[in-house]
Amino acid sequence: MRITLFIFLTIIFKTEAQTSVLNIADSLFQNGNYSKAIIQYKFYENQSEVYDKIAKACSAIGNYDEALHYYKLSIDTHPDNALVKYSYARLLYRTKDFAEAKDVFNNLIEIDDSNPNYHYELGLILEKQKDSTARDKFKKAFMLDNSHQKAIFKNAKYHLIKRHHDSVNYYLDIGFKSYENNVELISLKAQNFYWEQEYEKAAVWFEKLIAFNETSEFIYEKLSLCYAQIYEFEKAIKYRGLALQYNPLDAVGIYVIGTYYEKIQDFEKAEEYIVKALKMMDTPLNGEYRKLATIYNQQKKYKEALEALKKAVKEDPKDEFSHFFIATTKSKYYEDYDARIKAFEDFKTKFPESVMHGIADQFIKRLKEEQFQNQEETTDK
Repeated sequence: MRITLFIFLTIIFKTEAQTSVLNIADSLFQNGNYSKAIIQYKFYENQSEVYDKIAKACSAIGNYDEALHYYKLSIDTHPDNALVKYSYARLLYRTKDFAEAKDVFNNLIEIDDSNPNYHYELGLILEKQKDSTARDKFKKAFMLDNSHQKAIFKNAKYHLIKRHHDSVNYYLDIGFKSYENNVELISLKAQNFYWEQEYEKAAVWFEKLIAFNETSEFIYEKLSLCYAQIYEFEKAIKYRGLALQYNPLDAVGIYVIGTYYEKIQDFEKAEEYIVKALKMMDTPLNGEYRKLATIYNQQKKYKEALEALKKAVKEDPKDEFSHFFIATTKSKYYEDYDARIKAFEDFKTKFPESVMHGIADQFIKRLKEEQFQNQEETTDK
């Protein structure tokens, strides 16, 4: 009788002790003390019951090899536990073992084909393997759950790349019904309007991204371009300037800001930005120098305009537009009518087949008429 009682008490004590070990381990895990939780779990007698918990704790501290090892042990002892298989497959994906992860997800789909996330996760793996059937998996996930935000994003993005604008809106509008503040979907909406050339609508959605503190060089640049397209050049300047914070040496961006300043007739600022951009560029710049010359001309800085046009010609000696602009600038800068007329005649000689001969002839005709009138007025006096 005493022996039986002793054995009974020993079993109760041992059971309570094991329960205590498990409770302590679970508490440590829940409070984020994963390393100590692992130690406690390993004290637990029936290890097969805590393999998955050890795996999760190992994964939480970044020890993925150990985590995968314990997930395998757990699956071996509990082959019907789909949740453990799912966690195992996701960690395989995370550690880039795509082939094994694919096999596990295919197995899970055989067990439960109605689970949308199995299809979505398999789609991610196939996407990494550059397998075009990934698209089918994302569509399947959406069909099973049309509120699945990640599947909606993948489907909408596919159609955005293909420029299927109506299909993009179809997915996004459904997505917004269940989560209107999804910034990934908002970004796709903005881009979709942008590529449709609906710039005013695109600007509204890019502004929404910024309101959610989603900022990047891409967002600022595209928003700037939207405002430029709808002639709101002050805003275009503002956002292109913010884009430059990510890449201060972006000569193209600096040049573009200069052209926006020209649009609002702030020629001093336009000159400042375009000169700065030209100093940074190392590609043929004849067009850019012509733009600078135009800005100088608008400020009646004809000497500076001629210097800029000389640089344009140096960049591309065969650029007849730069040569023509030299003639028009001289016609404003020179006082002597003969010199002004000669500038256009020299252009015609240099480019005998130019399509701008007719315009040059009009300039010559007008200048000769002015010259004749001035000579008559001088004679009358």
